[in-house]
Amino acid sequence: MRRSRLVGILSSLLLAAGTALTGAATAEAAQHAAAEGYVALGDSYASGVGAGSYIGSSGDCKRSTKAHPYLWAAANAPSSFDFTACSGARTGDVLAGQLGPLSTTTGLVSISVGGNDAGFGDVMTACVLQSDSSCLSRIATAKAYVDSTLPGNLDNVYSAIRDRAPNAHVVVIGYPRFYRLGTSCIGLSETKRKAINDAADHLNTAIAKRAADHGFTFGDVRPTFTGHEICSGSSWLHSVNWLNIGESYHPTAAGQSGGYLPVLNGAA
Repeated sequence: MRRSRLVGILSSLLLAAGTALTGAATAEAAQHAAAEGYVALGDSYASGVGAGSYIGSSGDCKRSTKAHPYLWAAANAPSSFDFTACSGARTGDVLAGQLGPLSTTTGLVSISVGGNDAGFGDVMTACVLQSDSSCLSRIATAKAYVDSTLPGNLDNVYSAIRDRAPNAHVVVIGYPRFYRLGTSCIGLSETKRKAINDAADHLNTAIAKRAADHGFTFGDVRPTFTGHEICSGSSWLHSVNWLNIGESYHPTAAGQSGGYLPVLNGAA
């Protein structure tokens, strides 16, 4: 075979390979460019309960313009923004009523869910109103649920998100620890405060494991809330609010902007 012919064949092969690679890269880039919508799912920690400035049309879901999803959308201007997170939502509620906006053009999904499934409200009620032993007993029940039942519920939600939004980057955001320990603080005993913090860690561990198994990013807010827990003197969380009990133990506006938003920014 002549050298000139060999050079021609090799040149053609390289050109074809380059064209194929360029075409694949272009197609991938186009797919990524098309997937620019943002959908925010989850419970009251995602909707912004406790932050105020609630959107009137959101009703009892209490979606706030000071919640981290709304703040992220305002700063990043995604091609579309659907805010379906709702106060009180459990995994089943997310499946039944929040996934509608997800599609192949969804580029980012954030979700915070699992606390209500585990009975967070009941835990805090028991710990605020009852004895140390009753508080610890209710927490033990919640932990057992997190170990036995919650993982399957989370799997159902995460699988449904991936099915409906195959091109999306999914950020699963956890929960803060509620109390600063080792300080003088009116209210719950140190025993209760430590048990509640341990329960938050237990829940976060379970959520992070399920998120990782689905290839999702876990956003840990515990580091950003360190120094801003209840009893810290600079809390980003509401303590018991007898005038508005639903806001108790939820992030303030500062907690959403200073605790949650940086985690979403870093993970998105």
